[in-house]
Amino acid sequence: MKRICVFCGSNPGKDSRFSSAADDLGRRIAQRGLGLVFGGGRVGLMGAVADAALAAGGEVVGVIPDALMRKELAHDGLTDLRVVGSMHERKAMMEKLSDAFICLPGGFGTLDEFCEILTWSQLGIHSKPCAILNVGGYFDPFLKFVDGAVQAGFIRAGDDLKLIRESDPGRLLDLIVGG
Repeated sequence: MKRICVFCGSNPGKDSRFSSAADDLGRRIAQRGLGLVFGGGRVGLMGAVADAALAAGGEVVGVIPDALMRKELAHDGLTDLRVVGSMHERKAMMEKLSDAFICLPGGFGTLDEFCEILTWSQLGIHSKPCAILNVGGYFDPFLKFVDGAVQAGFIRAGDDLKLIRESDPGRLLDLIVGG
């Protein structure tokens, strides 16, 4: 495994545990000699995870659509910043550059990116690990939805097991890349 993609918010959220987890995850990714792929912004949880990985000496690759360069305040201190034409291109490039995916707290964009990657796993387009870092129970309602969708027959039993669930960054990385 070479790189882990982290999907997360361009805002920090109201709970300081979100930024702490992003910082911890970014640092741990770099300490394990792995690269980080993320949305390219310098603000919010995106900035926190990138800054922590960079401070720990890690490779950090940002992927940002041209239209979001100013809105998300592109990070200018990255190992590599890839500017793409659309959100569709962003997701495709992030998938291509990454060997695993982790979702931190965020909003619609975060869920859009992660759910598309998770769907691609369900469809067999890739077989890379997909994980949620459930900081402070943030994803409990989403995980309840997933469990309900399995019970209702909209997600095949077993496909939900493709979604790794953990609340501790270190244990999550152990599950993805080994301890």
